[in-house]
Amino acid sequence: MSTTQTSAPTREDFTALLNETYGEDEAFEGSVVKGKVVAIEKDMAVIDVGLKTEGRVALKEFTNHGRDPAPGVGDEVEVYLERIENALGEAVISRDKARREESWVKLEQAFEKNEKVEGVIFNQVKGGFTVDLDGAVAFLPRSQVDIRPVRDVAPLMNVPQPFQILKMDRRRGNIVVSRRTVLEESRAEQRHEIVANLAEGQVIDGTVKNLTDYGAFVDLGGIDGLLHVTDIAWRRVNHPSEVLTIGQQVKVRIIKINHETHRISLGMKQLQDDPWSAIEARYQVGQKLKGRVTNIADYGAFVELEPGIEGLIHVSEMSWTKKNVHPGKIVSTSQEVEVQVLEVDAAKRRISLGLKQTLQNPWEAFAEKHPVGSEVEGEVKNKTEFGLFIGLDGDVDGMVHLSDLDWSRSGEQAIEDYKKGDKVRAKVLDVDVEKERIAIGIKQLASDPFAAKKAGDDGVEGELRKGSVVTCEVLEVKDGGIEVKIAGTDLAAFIKRSELARDRGDQRPERFSVGEKVDARITQFDRRARKIAVSIKALEVAEEKEAIAQYGSADSGASLGDILGAALKARDQKK
Repeated sequence: MSTTQTSAPTREDFTALLNETYGEDEAFEGSVVKGKVVAIEKDMAVIDVGLKTEGRVALKEFTNHGRDPAPGVGDEVEVYLERIENALGEAVISRDKARREESWVKLEQAFEKNEKVEGVIFNQVKGGFTVDLDGAVAFLPRSQVDIRPVRDVAPLMNVPQPFQILKMDRRRGNIVVSRRTVLEESRAEQRHEIVANLAEGQVIDGTVKNLTDYGAFVDLGGIDGLLHVTDIAWRRVNHPSEVLTIGQQVKVRIIKINHETHRISLGMKQLQDDPWSAIEARYQVGQKLKGRVTNIADYGAFVELEPGIEGLIHVSEMSWTKKNVHPGKIVSTSQEVEVQVLEVDAAKRRISLGLKQTLQNPWEAFAEKHPVGSEVEGEVKNKTEFGLFIGLDGDVDGMVHLSDLDWSRSGEQAIEDYKKGDKVRAKVLDVDVEKERIAIGIKQLASDPFAAKKAGDDGVEGELRKGSVVTCEVLEVKDGGIEVKIAGTDLAAFIKRSELARDRGDQRPERFSVGEKVDARITQFDRRARKIAVSIKALEVAEEKEAIAQYGSADSGASLGDILGAALKARDQKK
């Protein structure tokens, strides 16, 4: 008895069985197959795809969001076979997936060739929008919708329009598209065509599209040109809004065209005559005229002399006396001022003006009113290491040098007597108009004691000199001597202890009292060095010698005391 063994079925056996069951045509799940519409039931199309069972597809999948007509009975269509048979015994098919499969093939070809594709924006999602590319769904980022930000996207929804594929990944099912790239390309082509028809120097009409701090953008019919603020008018324009408004129709001249970047520079003032032509014939150096302040800067103020012509008053030419003041504290915008033309440079289109030149030079006015030698009064404005600055008439300052403060004391000592705000009188010593300097002196209000005679005009004979006998008043008694003032002068001297008497026992400062009058002899008098020294001892020695010479003789028999007594008596009688 024999036994028949059956081997396990192979893959080929399953294939043969499938062909036997479903016919000779190969039909596999996950592929696009052709079928025929055999019936329309409500909103579903019943489709025979050559299998033992039929499948159903919603009619709306065929209409492509209303853009295509619905199929009818007998029409041949392509569908995607997901599963041969479901629980109901029907084939699971889809028109959308079939279209998507077809679209992916076409889109990949377009992406490789960098070609545009047509699609419809049908929904808004986070960060952008979804686009139907004939069955395939792509993402449109918000930044890629338009060249400029779009506030209302409604007019763009459900409208067929071209897109550029930026990237795609079939495995992940991701497609990113851009509408902006298409617009920029189209705009570039349009700009190129427009620019090709424009020429430098051409006068053209335009519409003001936008205003900025530096100028205005003018629409020339599809392309924008820049009208710089300096080319709007010959006069100064601080902001384009002073002359232009958005939407205004203007006539402009093309100044320059950059064919590579498609940038166009425009001008309005170039349509008018240049006011700087023949400028030197209208404005001469030294001419005085009036103008209006248009702008103030740290370095000066601009003054409009006529429309399109401005001159600069440099800060150094604004005031005779206000040297370190901001121009805004001297003039104000829109103020009318009188100026003088200092320089005209037609090549550089510059006119230098002076404001202070229209006013009298305060140093000249001071010199006329206060000649050298006259007395003035003013307030101490500042103390420096080299003297005092005194405010004088005409808002000018005079300087008292340290050496002109006092005849007898050093300048360093004398300046300590003054403080800011003190009222002082002084004598004009010199006025230098060109250097704007006035020298004045306080000590010159009194006579120079070193130049005075012994007793001025009181009838006392002789000038002060070495050897002169003078009367002194004790001012102060010190351990080392006494401070005295020479009568009839402002001179003071110090008599040292050793010079108070001939005899050592009388060389005691305490034997003198303040206010006491004493006679002394000048032992040093130097006008140049302004030094004077007096000595009581020198006077006594000199008188002794004189008495001996006058009263003493070898045969007189008089003692030295008698001789000195006679000399002193004679001196007292002279007094």
